[in-house]
Formats: sequence, C-alpha cells, structure tokens
Amino acid sequence: MDYQKAGVDVLAGDSASAAFYRVSKTTWQFRKGHGRVEIPVDDFSGLRYIDVSNLKNTVMGHNLDGIGTKAEIAERLKKFDTLGFDLLAMVCDDAVIRGAEPVAVGNVLDVSRIEAKPMAQLASGLERAAKMANVSIINGEIAELGKKVGGFGAFRLNWAASCIWLAKKDRLLDGLQVKAGQTIITLKEEGFRSNGLSLARKIMEHHSGGQWHEEHKRLAGDMLHPSKIYTRFAVSLFGGLDDKPVTSVSAMAHITGGGIYGKLARALKPSGLGAELTELYPPCKAMKVLMELGHVKKDEAYKTWNMGNGLMIVTDQPDAVLKQAKFLNLDAKVAGTVKTEPGINIEDA
Repeated sequence: MDYQKAGVDVLAGDSASAAFYRVSKTTWQFRKGHGRVEIPVDDFSGLRYIDVSNLKNTVMGHNLDGIGTKAEIAERLKKFDTLGFDLLAMVCDDAVIRGAEPVAVGNVLDVSRIEAKPMAQLASGLERAAKMANVSIINGEIAELGKKVGGFGAFRLNWAASCIWLAKKDRLLDGLQVKAGQTIITLKEEGFRSNGLSLARKIMEHHSGGQWHEEHKRLAGDMLHPSKIYTRFAVSLFGGLDDKPVTSVSAMAHITGGGIYGKLARALKPSGLGAELTELYPPCKAMKVLMELGHVKKDEAYKTWNMGNGLMIVTDQPDAVLKQAKFLNLDAKVAGTVKTEPGINIEDA
C-alpha cells in the first residue's frame, strides 16, 4: 500500500492555511475602533486577541452557525466565492438582533481534499464578506477529511463559524420593550440565505434526478445567491459600542430556519404579543418555482424559507429606520404591526 497517497497532502494543506491566514490578516484592519485586534506575535500560529480593556458597561457573547447544505449547491456549480457571505450572515446577523456588535469571527472549514481554485474562491469571498460585516477573522482551521465530508463531486465541504460580539449592557434587545401597536419593518432578501436548501434539493432531485443542476443551471445559480449581510445597518440603528443610536428599536428577528413564523415569533415571545403582517416582500423567483414543482403550500413555505424577507425590526420610529435603510442602499418597508394576541398572521399565507 502506498501510505503517502493514503494520507493527506501536507504541503497543499499548509499552502491553503497560509492563504487563508493572509486573507484573515487583511480583515484585522476592519476593527479600527473598539474591539480591535492586537497581534503581539504575527505568525500563522501566533498570539492574537481582541482588546476590550477600555470598554465599560460592556458585555460579551458568542454564537455559532454554519452554511448547511447550501455547500452542495456550490459543489454542483463548482462556484464557491459567495459562501463567505452566507457564513458571516448567519453568525453576525444572529448577533445584531440582540443589540450586539459582532467583532471577531473564527471558522472551521472541513474539505474532502485540498484544491487550489475552490480554496482561493472561498478565501476571497470570506474577505469581502468580513469587510461588509465590519468584523475581523481572528482564527480558523482547515481539515482535509476525505470521505468523512459528504456532498457532491470530488471537492466537498462543510463550513461553520463562531462569532464573538460585544454590546453595551443597556442596549441589549431582550424583546421585553415590545408594545402592541408598534411598527414592524421588513428588509428584502433576494435569495435563500443558508436555510431551507435541504427541501429545495429534495424537490429538484425528485423532479429531475441526481444531476438536476445540469438541466436547471439558472435555478441552481439562483439557489446559490449570496446572503445579504444586515450587520452594519442593524448596528447603526442601536449605536453599537460607541456611536449614538439612529432610532429606537424594541426587537429584531433574523429570518432563517423556521421562517417568519418561527423567528419573528421568537422575538415577540418575551412580550407575549403577536404580529399582523400585510405588506411583506414576495419570495424570490426560485422559491416560486420550487413551490410549484414541489407542491409546497404557501403557509408551509413561510415556515421553511425567508420568502423574500431577511430581517425584521420592531420599532416605534419607522420613518427613521426606513431612512437609514435607504442611506445604506437596502430595500425596506413597513410590513405590519404588533398585535395584542400572540401568534403571527400573514395576510397572503
């Protein structure tokens, strides 16, 4: 047996790790204010940390997530440069809905084997996404795991991240400030984010077989559409660590797995209130196609996909929220109101 071939390519792994390290270094400049990266030892395995010694009334939190089976869509299309946006959207936008400012992200990338082109695409997308989210990639791990990584094709991956966030204790959003009659703002999402792709793939495989992406390349491309990152917008509303708040926010909901029914209900649960939604953004074209092909009822689709709505904000100052969204080139509109009775009512579902 050729034991050399049976193992991993150590040189290729080191090269990939070095490339991701170079990309990570470019993201350290994004945190120029509070939560900046300190590097006493600048080396691949050197010492790095976040300096918070000058922050008062500040708490720290940590959350984790990954891109799930959206990775398989990228594997089918051999296009990996958008996945970094999905990765950071999942962890950073989960932080901001608590009134927190994401600061540092670490990630674990499991691959079936090291390949230069897809690895370069992954690194490039991560760098661009970090700039958009205003976070530093402070650490990472690449593991070459062979058949332990499932998926499609020769190059397969799983990608997950952890996000460290900081927040002013008196700016945390616990949902208890929500009141009946407040306005609910929704922000437009043009893709799936990183949720509901298992159902989407199941529908396509049932309809067109295991090579469905060859027949439906455009639909597959639409399913791979990168997630919007709402982090800068959300942080600007409540002021982050040191800026003045733009407006008053009572709660936020990041619309991912479970859809509006699940995620908005979670944001409203502490207050015991519900929502009446009458003006949501419509689902993207790919979702409409999949609903038709898979005979997915609209109310079920709203429990699985974001259906065109990526972030929801509860506020008593809707005009200020809408103005800030326009300033940051995000599509937003009034979706409905908070109602006294618990539960989510979607007019067209």
